[in-house]
Amino acid sequence: MKDYKHIVQYYETDRMGITHHSNYIRWMEEARVDFMRQLGWGYEKLEQAGVSSPVTSLDCKYRVVTTFPEEVTIKVTVSEYNGIVLKLGYVMTKANGQVAFEGHSEHCFLDKNGKILKLEQEGQALHALLTALATAQKK
Repeated sequence: MKDYKHIVQYYETDRMGITHHSNYIRWMEEARVDFMRQLGWGYEKLEQAGVSSPVTSLDCKYRVVTTFPEEVTIKVTVSEYNGIVLKLGYVMTKANGQVAFEGHSEHCFLDKNGKILKLEQEGQALHALLTALATAQKK
């Protein structure tokens, strides 16, 4: 899996020239969409199958600031997966190797009627892939 790259945009900074904290959440989403696409399960594919994957929880730890026009590398990993809840980890690193941000997002999977899906039963290929990634992460 390739890490996601983001260049800090000028409009993402505040009057102090520092990236506003809310942008890291957007970058998590950008990286997550890219991660799922690389897995072969892009959001457009999920949605065509009648599946959505809303965010149910977020946690963030800001380590060092980023500024315009730094490049930030975002590594996404499957931290946990139990067939219903998917927890993804994010580490955002500056070009000099400093970790700028660490966080997690939790997601569930819903059918077109808004009911929770158990992927083991209704999305076996994606379930197998997420299970393998979560298991590999624990090693």
